[in-house]
Amino acid sequence: MAYQAFYRVYRPQSFAEMSGQAHVKQTLQNALLYNKTTHAYLFNGPRGTGKTSAAKIFAKALNCERAPVSEPCNECETCKSITNGSNTDVIEFDAASNSRVEEIRDIIEKVRFAPANSRYKVYIIDEVHMLSNSAFNALLKTLEEPPAHVVFILATTEPHKLPLTIISRCQRFDFKRITATDIVDRMNVVLTDSGIPSNDQALKVIAQAAAGGMRDALSMLDQVVSFSGEEMTVEDALLVTGSIGQDVFYQLAESLLTKDVGKVLTLLEELMKEGKDAVRLTEDLITFFRDLLLMNTAPSLDELLELASGEEKFKQLAGQFSVDTLYRYIEILSATQQEMRYSNHTKVYLETALLKMTQVKGSNTQQQVVDFSPFEEKIAQLERTVMALEEQMKQGLPTNGAQPAQVNDSQKRQRLRTQTGYKAPSGRIQEVLKTATKQDIQLIKSHWATMMAQLQKSHAALLNEAEPVAASASAFVLKFKYDIHCQMAADNQTFSSVFTQLLLNLSGKRYEILFVPEETWLSIREEFIRHKGLKPNDSESNADSEMNETEQAADEMLTFMQEEQAATEDPLVMEAEKLFGKEFVEIHDD
Repeated sequence: MAYQAFYRVYRPQSFAEMSGQAHVKQTLQNALLYNKTTHAYLFNGPRGTGKTSAAKIFAKALNCERAPVSEPCNECETCKSITNGSNTDVIEFDAASNSRVEEIRDIIEKVRFAPANSRYKVYIIDEVHMLSNSAFNALLKTLEEPPAHVVFILATTEPHKLPLTIISRCQRFDFKRITATDIVDRMNVVLTDSGIPSNDQALKVIAQAAAGGMRDALSMLDQVVSFSGEEMTVEDALLVTGSIGQDVFYQLAESLLTKDVGKVLTLLEELMKEGKDAVRLTEDLITFFRDLLLMNTAPSLDELLELASGEEKFKQLAGQFSVDTLYRYIEILSATQQEMRYSNHTKVYLETALLKMTQVKGSNTQQQVVDFSPFEEKIAQLERTVMALEEQMKQGLPTNGAQPAQVNDSQKRQRLRTQTGYKAPSGRIQEVLKTATKQDIQLIKSHWATMMAQLQKSHAALLNEAEPVAASASAFVLKFKYDIHCQMAADNQTFSSVFTQLLLNLSGKRYEILFVPEETWLSIREEFIRHKGLKPNDSESNADSEMNETEQAADEMLTFMQEEQAATEDPLVMEAEKLFGKEFVEIHDD
């Protein structure tokens, strides 16, 4: 008989022989034992994780002559015929090479026939995601309601390519990658049965290269055994699988630690000359630095190490790297691995990544420890001082320890002006009042609501508590309720220019804006009214000269200001302003 590969000879023939997949085995065995099997199953997972083997074992257990059983006996004629592939009631169908709708229709036509010599007719459709859309549509109704003697088992590595209508009609089982420990245990069983001496380190190398696939592991084991001859060594396993030994990783990590760029690039060049794949090497480097990170954070979990062993030299090496540095190494390598997918120059990307890693700061974990004990007393003293000041503020006491004194309104206003730092242009405002007219201020007020609506929200927010109070032909006074808003508006050059331009567009006249806080405005207005009230009477004026146009305008503005002041004191006017806002209230004398 011709030689057969390990993965064919040692295919599991019972659930007990399967490696891993405990959740799948227990569910299927309970369904078999209590006669709760269904008509359709979907097995999905990475390659070499036991999907097809589990389907055949399940088919044997369904049709075993000793059923219901949780394990096939592998001794009856039905079990033996299914094992050697001669049972006509267990049909294996490869969808990769039979994806057309015609092949599926052929299955559908034969489904209604009863099994020849078994209890169930089992259809195992491998790589089912390769079927065409029309083939899926043809299979849909039969998959949902097949005859009572038919069971469908669909296997795939890419379940996302299946229509949701197919998935919803199946019991889905997700096969996981097999752990390196389970793979090593299974390879030991194979080598013991074959009479071949094993090497645990070599088997670990193979298990790492298999990436969770048992079929890949057994194929590589077969190749390593053929290459090694009588005795299998770690070097042979590294050479056959294309992996890298621990010593090379150790030298590379040491060179990164000492920032020896020349040695790092030399080691990489040697690995490339040996035919190593840059993408695979990047993946192995990520795993190695992950092992060092594991040694730093969880030293007791040696069984989780994949590339680095638990030897003392690796533990010492891990201790020389800070955790942040190892995180940064893994981050750089992971980003490089993603970029490699879109380039043919993978070696250049890996060289660049290694150069970045040599420039990472803080490789050594011996960091300077700062003693904060001298500062603890000072911090406590500051905390006590802050608490004392807060208590004084709650009681209304001055923070300098003096007794509280009566402070009049003028002192408060003076202190507020000093705090804000804004000085209103009193001289310019007086000039505006001398030449101010009632028509100019009413013109500006008539456009006020429109301007507020057209301004930006940030600019309009400054004017919520502001209003124009006096205007001449070239300038107007804008009063603010709060000093801080007045300061912000005066400092904002963009606001001034935008507001002036907007007012020009609406009124046709260019006005200069003079900003003034409310308290300062009251003082200036009071002084102006008092000054005008002390002017000579008409007879004395006629003796000197007649009133000029400027004085007439000032008197007109004075009258308007007095009327406005009286109006604002009217309770009806005050109530209207509360309801609608000052800018929307106009007062007319009957």
